[in-house]
Amino acid sequence: MRFATLLLTGLTLGLCHLHAVAAPQPLAVIDRSTWPEKLQTPAAFDVASRAEVLQFASALKDSEALSEEQIADRLDLRTVNMASINVLRAQLWTRLWRSFDQAQQSCDQDASFCFAIDSQADLQEQAAAYVVPVDSFYATWSLSAKAFDEAYLDELLHAAALSPQISSEVLRLNDTERNGDELNDRVFLLTFDGGPTPPQGHTDWLVDYLRRQKMSATFFVLGNSFANRRDNPAGDDLPALYQDQCVGVEGWEYRNHSVWQDWQDSIQRSVALVQGELPDSYVPLFRPPYGQRRGDAQNFFAGQNLQVALWDIDSQDGSGRMTAEQSAQRVLTLMLLWRRGIVLFHDAQDKAQTALPWLLAQTAQSGIGWQPCKQFQ
Repeated sequence: MRFATLLLTGLTLGLCHLHAVAAPQPLAVIDRSTWPEKLQTPAAFDVASRAEVLQFASALKDSEALSEEQIADRLDLRTVNMASINVLRAQLWTRLWRSFDQAQQSCDQDASFCFAIDSQADLQEQAAAYVVPVDSFYATWSLSAKAFDEAYLDELLHAAALSPQISSEVLRLNDTERNGDELNDRVFLLTFDGGPTPPQGHTDWLVDYLRRQKMSATFFVLGNSFANRRDNPAGDDLPALYQDQCVGVEGWEYRNHSVWQDWQDSIQRSVALVQGELPDSYVPLFRPPYGQRRGDAQNFFAGQNLQVALWDIDSQDGSGRMTAEQSAQRVLTLMLLWRRGIVLFHDAQDKAQTALPWLLAQTAQSGIGWQPCKQFQ
């Protein structure tokens, strides 16, 4: 937190990268076993979705009563950018209303968590009065969800509070950046960062698993890791490895591209390498490490025929502070909340090998869909 505070008081942007590895805020975790029903039908998914939206909307509404000083104290920051926080809040309310409105279309099948809500203003009014009775069927879940939502909201507010000095995935810098909000209801894009691993590693397991499930994902690779795998003495067939999958780039190294002097070369070298080796799998997407990118880079990306691909459902499997089970349960909770989006895992980590099968099993009959990666361009 100290790095972020120093940044906001005027130290150089060179500290941005240090912030990215500094002690972070507590992460939102939840025990989904507290939800008393299985997501065995689309209507059951909607019930859980309405509950998540109302619970998070309640946390968001409560936060709006805090002063700037109280928010700074809550986020452990000396100062906060209230303009960015207010932009984020407005976006959250828009998304929450859209999620609830789509989730309430099945209220005639199951009326749980259905209220007379016909507008965003109605949702905000309901959020202010929302409470789950202690004797409710959902009481145990509500306690767990309340803690999750407060921690998750703090994650989002913390990132917004540091903007624009430190960019992140929670606020787009321009309309050409993509974060999954444009996907259809119940549709999600699966993405992986940080690979590829050496031969017979986590990347191999994931692509094989996805093919067996008849699914595709976008793998954002690091140029140096990709080159090392290509040049492995054992030899490797990279087109076969990524067959039926999509491959974008994160740059040559996992570094903050908003302050790295050679950021353009990092991206161009990676694109040339991946596009040359994988003409059928390459997609013109750049995933900024840490979500940090330059505010004046739009013309560069346009000239390179690249789009910035962010995310809005973060498994936090690369944080080192979550088990695979916690990552999976976090992702499912955010899928219920936002009902669409880009899911972020890391193929450089082993947690997705446990989290992804669990996630697919939990949602197999829920009516959701996974966006074919080639259609996200």
